[in-house]
Amino acid sequence: MSKDYIEVRGAEEHNLTDLDVRIPREEFTVVTGLSGSGKSSLAFDTVYAEGQRRYIESLSAYARNFLGQMDKPQVESVEGLSPAISIDQKNAANNPRSTVGTVTELHDYLRLLYARIGVQYDPVTGEEVGEQSAQDMVAQILELPEGTRAKVAAPVVRDQKGAFEDLFEDLVSEGYARVEVDGEPVDLTLDDPELDQNYDHTIDVIVDRVKVSPDARSRITDSVETALEEAGGALKLIVPDPPEDVPFASNARSTGSLAEDADGDDRLVVEFSEELGNPNSEFQFSAIETRSFSFNSPYGACPECEGLGSTKEVDEDLVVVDPSKPLKHVFEPWSYDRTYYSRQLDNVADHFGVSLSTPFEELDESIRRQFLYGTDELVHFEWTTKNGTREKTERFEGVIPNLERRHVETDSERARDHIEEYMAVTTCSECDGTRLKAQSRHVLVAGTPITEVNRMSIADARTHFEGLEAVLGERDTKIAEEILKEIRARLGFMEEVGLEYLTLDREASTLSGGESQRIRLATQVGSGLVGVLYVLDEPSIGLHQRDNDRLLDTLTGLRDLG
Repeated sequence: MSKDYIEVRGAEEHNLTDLDVRIPREEFTVVTGLSGSGKSSLAFDTVYAEGQRRYIESLSAYARNFLGQMDKPQVESVEGLSPAISIDQKNAANNPRSTVGTVTELHDYLRLLYARIGVQYDPVTGEEVGEQSAQDMVAQILELPEGTRAKVAAPVVRDQKGAFEDLFEDLVSEGYARVEVDGEPVDLTLDDPELDQNYDHTIDVIVDRVKVSPDARSRITDSVETALEEAGGALKLIVPDPPEDVPFASNARSTGSLAEDADGDDRLVVEFSEELGNPNSEFQFSAIETRSFSFNSPYGACPECEGLGSTKEVDEDLVVVDPSKPLKHVFEPWSYDRTYYSRQLDNVADHFGVSLSTPFEELDESIRRQFLYGTDELVHFEWTTKNGTREKTERFEGVIPNLERRHVETDSERARDHIEEYMAVTTCSECDGTRLKAQSRHVLVAGTPITEVNRMSIADARTHFEGLEAVLGERDTKIAEEILKEIRARLGFMEEVGLEYLTLDREASTLSGGESQRIRLATQVGSGLVGVLYVLDEPSIGLHQRDNDRLLDTLTGLRDLG
């Protein structure tokens, strides 16, 4: 066997007839010819298929179960083969969650970058959010007026169902005598709390009762550290009789402050956490991780659209196609022949004093909108059944809210499909099409959120990242060095194959076959694999001459990798 050639003998796949051919290894070889002459039969169905089949057969039986078997092509022998990769013009993905950023793995590196050096801002107030240390909490407690009495508590149970007998036993064995159960003080040395396990409960362990003063700093510090350890990084400060003008520290997080006890006396409850928090906002924060920026994960996806960036909503133009129709027949999803719909329309028309024969477009705008979206005031409904006349008074739901509610509530696939005929895909109003939840959208690197980077074109993104170190601090630059190198390399490969105009958030399903092929080509160049046989299907189709030159440079670069 020659090491310099791939030798094919007796190829008879499809329209090939006993074909013998030698293809130079580690060279850039073009297979050309008339349509139907057997180019694809040789390149894809013989050479690539045999290379892929042999590679799969070299794996364990367990691995082959997941990859599947490939049929041996109709060929006498193929020698000198390497593991083969096919890059054809099929669409990259039909999954609506796939974007240019995800299929090129650029988004993975962006997620890593933002998780490592991103700065969190509060979506409500716009303030920077930071983590709190035990010393930060002590300093904030000492800002209370001297002499203020307070309880340092560890919130060990938060709104959980259970009786918690074992927990109370463990607390007693650890030396804790006092707890608050659902806001009520309990002495564990005197009482065995009997909780209804079917209801949610909150249990706070009273670690210490302190009197605020500079001399008490050491004791308060010990108590704070103990409470944080018991509650996994959380702390409650309970002030039974707060003085006026209590200062709220800048990093304290207040949830349910100024709760009232059974005697009606106000008390102050301030929560602290070693995790992210902001006392000036009710927004709940979680730790920033790489999955926080993944719209394919519930930890990062917008809860409204579930990471799709779009939602299905009933379209008014599909509900009312011809506004010149009379009121009784204008709503496409509602047939007046159906008793329920005719009863609804009859009574609402009577309420407004309009005729069902009046063209919809001739009604006042206010009345049209109330038919579509529901009435502001109560409507008297009256109808006849076999058992007599019935009546009720309530607000009219509206045609569109009725369809939206039924779309969610119905168990009938047929009914859901019928309603979807009157729905259109619209940009998610919660995330504005960015796919990510609010907290993730407000993490910035050099003043730029990841959602803004995703909306950049490849060319603009490369410019953005080329100058990023100039605005990063020394620490962040060192942390991000290798990540930025990978991001720039992938953006560069995308530009080299003529895709600088694509945006990172472009859905992969909207790409042409040629664009999909060049994306996969750029990904392969970035992988740096050597000793691989690449088989490409008409990679230059549809390209301008200047892009052809850049593509050829990329292909020769791939060849030169070995």
